[in-house]
Amino acid sequence: MNPSLSGVLFGLAAFASWGFLPAYWKQMQAAQPFEILCHRIVWSCAFVFVILFVQKRGKEVVQVFKSPAQVKGLAISSTLIAANWFVYIWAVNSGRVLETSLGYYINPMINVLLGFVLLNETFTRMQCISLGFALTGVIYSLLAYGKLPLFGLTLAISFAFYGYCRKRIQVAPLPGLFVETLILMVPALAYILFLMGKGDSLFFKDPGLTLWMIGAGVVTSLPLLWFAAAAKRLKLSTIGILQYLAPSIAFTLGVFVYKEPFSIHSLVTFAFIWAGVALYTLEFVKHHHPRETGRGAAAGREQDRM
Repeated sequence: MNPSLSGVLFGLAAFASWGFLPAYWKQMQAAQPFEILCHRIVWSCAFVFVILFVQKRGKEVVQVFKSPAQVKGLAISSTLIAANWFVYIWAVNSGRVLETSLGYYINPMINVLLGFVLLNETFTRMQCISLGFALTGVIYSLLAYGKLPLFGLTLAISFAFYGYCRKRIQVAPLPGLFVETLILMVPALAYILFLMGKGDSLFFKDPGLTLWMIGAGVVTSLPLLWFAAAAKRLKLSTIGILQYLAPSIAFTLGVFVYKEPFSIHSLVTFAFIWAGVALYTLEFVKHHHPRETGRGAAAGREQDRM
């Protein structure tokens, strides 16, 4: 198969999987969000361990643990991704799928802002305008509803800082995800056992829910593998465009499947965000060489997503 075609297929699989993720978390609404998070951590760690074992990449993990600086960095990034995962699960299961999609539309522009503030990167005129549109959308939401879209902003900001941390650490996605989940696994497993000891956990009590919880490791890790495969085969600009498939699917689920409220004020908010996304995408495509692959900045921004 043509590498570009296979890259697009891998990319579509990865971003579509992330887009449909709200439908997966909806299957576990009977459980508490924090318990779902703990199962996601534990089973992700187990699933990634199997993949690394099959691929014989244990040495990469050992090398990480030989570097105290990398372990410290991954401890910080693991906290950020755990917070992101928790807020995402909580938002989805409390009927805020639309707001999660808004967060991931904004996220690439938050990345640009972090690059400017923390990495001394420069803004282009078009990036300034795209950020202005996104900010206008957020301000309009505040004026229309009297409150900020906190779930969406928390998702965008936490994932942007996570991407920044992972870019600084420079550890490959899978070994990095394994170490992150390994760091989190002890408290996560302890909490699961605590709930089971109290009889407050549905794990093992409900066979269907048990399978959904175990599968959380697969739906967390498998899209990452597909993304890594796509990043090796595609231009950075192509990855940059494909990334908007995920929030677009989530938006569609929120409006047409879960029937979340979508007023004229919501439309105005999203219109500003979409305008910012369109300008950001045009600028993104314009400033990347046609032969550039997605392994660099895209991997730093999108690796280990949700």
